Amino acid sequence: MTTSSTSALEEVQAREARYVLQTYRRNPVTFVRGQGARLYDTEGREYLDLLSGIGVASLGHAHPGLARAIADQAQQLLHTSNLFFHPLQGQVAEKLSAMSGLPRAFLCNSGAEAVEACMKFARRYWYTRQEPRAEFIALEESFHGRTLGALSVTSDEHYRAPFEPLLPSVRWVPVNDPAAIKAAVSSKTAAIIAEPVQGEGGVRPLTPAFAAAITEACAASGALLIADEVQSGLGRTGSLFYFTELGLKPHLVSVGKALGGGVPVGAALISDEVATMISYGDHGSTYGGNLLACRAALCFMNELTEGGVLENVRRVGRIFDERLHAMQARHAFIKDVRGVGLIWGLELSRDAAPVVQAGLAKGVIVNRTAETVVRLLPPLNITGEEASEALGRLDAALAAAGVAA
Repeated sequence: MTTSSTSALEEVQAREARYVLQTYRRNPVTFVRGQGARLYDTEGREYLDLLSGIGVASLGHAHPGLARAIADQAQQLLHTSNLFFHPLQGQVAEKLSAMSGLPRAFLCNSGAEAVEACMKFARRYWYTRQEPRAEFIALEESFHGRTLGALSVTSDEHYRAPFEPLLPSVRWVPVNDPAAIKAAVSSKTAAIIAEPVQGEGGVRPLTPAFAAAITEACAASGALLIADEVQSGLGRTGSLFYFTELGLKPHLVSVGKALGGGVPVGAALISDEVATMISYGDHGSTYGGNLLACRAALCFMNELTEGGVLENVRRVGRIFDERLHAMQARHAFIKDVRGVGLIWGLELSRDAAPVVQAGLAKGVIVNRTAETVVRLLPPLNITGEEASEALGRLDAALAAAGVAA
């Protein structure tokens, strides 16, 4: 029990300090409930959420339809294993196919697992063809996950160094350098892996010229293309997938984050060309595609495509575009504003950490990535009114951080 001299936050912190592996540097806030784009802490303080659990709470918090779907499914059946059929996994795969244009899906539990699956399937493709290519081309500033395969194609040495040796045969190319990607890809390349909009690397959309160079390199070498849309996909940019905006035609696509609205679920989307090379037993997941996760994914995808969420991203995205560029004009330490739809980064000329802390003080949640970038990933159904209020708080946080510097 919390005593009068010990706050709820202090109690949580003490218990975690004793029992939880210390892999996270948490902000000193304990959230206990949410509603829409708002979160509330143990002290009853309200915050506007421009991070949505790092892009996961795609329908905001306590979404009534998602809550009903999860509760209803929990009362029927949660899990049967992939030794048997159930009615929902095929429905999720069908919807993902219709949205992406890729005909097959492998369901898993997270974005990192989806990346791992894509990498395995790329290797299997070449093995089946009796041309065992092993090399991956990855981009500088990339982030694909923290499991060993995904980490092998993640560029930041801070993440990689303690766990090396990782997968061999990874070549690095500067992002948005068309000549470099053409020069790097060869007959040894199994696949190029790229985020259409780099997330952890500082919200960096690929340029059309770079996307065209990727297409040319794949055509010339036969290399596969893996589009990592874990952060940028499923409506986040105002398009179902940003690879379509760039004219890319990937053989494999990884998705996660937004797909379950908070319930863990991910998927690898696979072209026919690759799918025909995959055999029974090549990959698996105990939890992957369970009924609860599928029910959540179906609810999210229905809201995205039929409930007006995609149109909302485009509409509210214009508010973010206008307001963030106006902030850049007011705050000299904002070097650049990058983004599209509801994924945005403010690159500062200094460390972004003080803005995050000032934001908490002003009641708005953002985060710092790539050290100098303030990243914004609000719920996809945030209203224009909520967005305007949240951006006003962010503007005040930027002003406070600027004065304090």
